[in-house]
Amino acid sequence: MIKFVVIEDGPDYQEIICKIIEKTIFKTDNDYRIEKHNKYSLELSETIKDCSVHKIYILDIDLGKGPSGLEIAKEIREIDWDSEIIFITSHAKLFETVYRNIFNVFAFIEKFVSLESRLEDILLKIISKKVDIGKFYYSNSKIDVQIYYKDITYIYRDTIERKLVIKTTTNKFLLNKTILEISKELDDRFKQIHRACIVNIDRVNMFNWSKGYFELDNGEKVNLCSKNFRKNISNGLF
Repeated sequence: MIKFVVIEDGPDYQEIICKIIEKTIFKTDNDYRIEKHNKYSLELSETIKDCSVHKIYILDIDLGKGPSGLEIAKEIREIDWDSEIIFITSHAKLFETVYRNIFNVFAFIEKFVSLESRLEDILLKIISKKVDIGKFYYSNSKIDVQIYYKDITYIYRDTIERKLVIKTTTNKFLLNKTILEISKELDDRFKQIHRACIVNIDRVNMFNWSKGYFELDNGEKVNLCSKNFRKNISNGLF
């Protein structure tokens, strides 16, 4: 799901931008939501802090009283380097200021220069990237963990440590969670294939159900594979 966050204090332009988004997304098969703001607010602050969904921010620079679009973009980049930022403004002279001060701005569009065609083209480019940026988040008083789903190979219950272990190609993380709890926080690529193991099927080369192991794309062989969970893998073989 993509969330479009439109931050524009002019109601006419806010409506124009939303119509362009709807027209563009209609050409794709993506789920989406549009969230509108005319100024900085507590609701917008909560949206910025929520990194569980991919966002495309479309900001005006001049928002009247209160924080400007530039200040809001700086706050976004303090915690979120993945979501795209697009500036739409009538102040063409601020082009250099934007790119000097805000990390990774996707586009700068002038309101009076082919707004509809330029924004539609840019949104299609972003959506067509199909970047796999889903993340798992975990936080307690001691650690904050953010791991891309694509980097997780498998997750298992360590009976000695009495912890849940998230394995990646290069690391492992120990968490105070259960298999059931973490399964609710993952996407469809993760399947339970043992009472104590969830695997990222995109990272599996082969399941050997009779011998009770699976082999990952990095060559690692893991002896946590049960016939009782074979039904969770659509073809049972891959």
